[in-house]
Amino acid sequence: MIITKTNKTEGFSLVELIVGIAVFLVIIVAVYNSYMGVFNVVYASRSKIEAIALINEQLEIARNLPYSEVGLVSGIPTGKLIHSQILNRDSYHYSVTTTIRNIDDPFDGTIGGTPNDLSPADFKIVEIEIDCSNCKNFTPMVVTTRVAPKNLETASTNGALFIRVFDASGNPVSDANVHIENNNVNPPIVIDDVTNLNGMLQIVDAVPGINSYEITVTKPNFSTDETKEITAENPNPTKPHATIVLQQVTQLSFIIDRLSIFNISSVTNTCDPVSSFDFSLQGSKLIGTDPDVLKYDENKVTSGAGELTLSNMEWDTYTFTGIDATHNVVGTNPLLPTSITPGSTQDVKIIVEPKDPNTLLVIVKDGVAGLPLSDVSVTLTKTGFSANGITGRGFLGQTDWSLGSGQATSTDLSMYFSSDGNIENQNPVGDVLLKKIFDDYVPSGNLTSSSFDTGATSNFQQINWNPIDQPVSTGNPNVRIQIATNSDGGVWNFTGPDGTASTYYTNADRNIFSGNNGNRYLRYKLYLDSAVTTATPNISDIFFTFTTSCTPPGQISFSGLSSGTYSLHLEKSGYVTQDVSVPVSVSWVSKEIVFVPI
Repeated sequence: MIITKTNKTEGFSLVELIVGIAVFLVIIVAVYNSYMGVFNVVYASRSKIEAIALINEQLEIARNLPYSEVGLVSGIPTGKLIHSQILNRDSYHYSVTTTIRNIDDPFDGTIGGTPNDLSPADFKIVEIEIDCSNCKNFTPMVVTTRVAPKNLETASTNGALFIRVFDASGNPVSDANVHIENNNVNPPIVIDDVTNLNGMLQIVDAVPGINSYEITVTKPNFSTDETKEITAENPNPTKPHATIVLQQVTQLSFIIDRLSIFNISSVTNTCDPVSSFDFSLQGSKLIGTDPDVLKYDENKVTSGAGELTLSNMEWDTYTFTGIDATHNVVGTNPLLPTSITPGSTQDVKIIVEPKDPNTLLVIVKDGVAGLPLSDVSVTLTKTGFSANGITGRGFLGQTDWSLGSGQATSTDLSMYFSSDGNIENQNPVGDVLLKKIFDDYVPSGNLTSSSFDTGATSNFQQINWNPIDQPVSTGNPNVRIQIATNSDGGVWNFTGPDGTASTYYTNADRNIFSGNNGNRYLRYKLYLDSAVTTATPNISDIFFTFTTSCTPPGQISFSGLSSGTYSLHLEKSGYVTQDVSVPVSVSWVSKEIVFVPI
């Protein structure tokens, strides 16, 4: 019998191999992480042990010095120790900051107090702060110790400087950085310290000096307050460099707070951006008097997109003044001057228009609230000139139709969209009237304007036209207008003052139907009618008023003025009517008027 032997070798399948490798990798990663965790703990512990040893070393140096030498080089108290240094230990780079302060112990009285301590430097506090730039998971350490003299006190030949730091609300600011320099002594004094929880820093036993101590106070993301040098440009600083007097306390207060942001845009009254607009920005805080020296006074320019963001702005009340060569300011939103609070963002729109040639900006405020007053009727007159308007409203309109039809969007104010062929638009130029065939006027005609873009979502106010008085023989009504608005420039549905297609605006100064509010684009359709063939109504201008975010509140401007003295007549229901004379002799004049309620 033949016996056949078969060798069968068992191996791993692909799935088993992958699972085995995965398990092996998990074990390896776990072991590695455990090892690295232990290593990091040892590493961190080692760096902390080195830091503690370094602190003890610095404290021992201070303890072994004579009391008179326990101080800082170029500091107060003056001594042998260095304020800031980098020390290396076992490849660790430690930043060591030493702060030493004289302390006035109230046990024997305080300087300037009752009783008055004539030797206020009773003992010293030595503070060592250490940090590591290349250590992992290192927490900065701070250690303090007290150093007292062995001998009895003697009367001091120095004074004291107490610095208090507050915010805009009068609350103390802790951990404010205080930098003090006195370059009138040798060696110069340089102190960098921080305020305590009460917002105070006390420098005891400071060398006397007149206007010798330059002080700057700041904090991350806060404004800066500082003393100023007496110069020819600022002969009377509001806060001159500090003076220290023998055995007396000099107390100074500084105010800092969170920085704010201005978002500024230069636009037209239809919110179109105006690029590269130059303006002057001035705050109201003074750093000097007689003459006044402003803390903030800079010239700025908006970008090509008509925008400018100013970060790191101190809380203050600011005024914007146009200094642009081609445009004048015709309003601002909000009304100037505008205030910015600490830690806030303020949007400001500067509404401008081309110089033409002189511009008068009228600003009307309520006499009680001091707020901008809109809907004030303003009439500006001079011999041979008259113009009127309403504060707080923008306007668009047309005074010429001579270039004819075919324009869908009102880019050229001498054109319109369409007419029925019965409108005369060139004789005379600047007016529209019924067409004349031989010697007779046609009985009726209509014209549809191009679409006007207000630049933003708008509330439409009034429709107006001139002349208001028409030939009586043409009948009544002889001028009719309908308005269509939308938000996309698409479908136009013309309606009258009740919002229906069956009514018309037949009198000037009519309120526009409120259902048009919330839209951006507007067209008007003008109807002219005459009951006779020998006369025609005519229109020299049509305009409508509206409000948007680019409409300056409580303000109205008049452009194209010649030089001379103008009369302003202002009236509003519930307020005392005012008449004011305004001389216009330069390219831009601003007149603020306070309206008193009845």
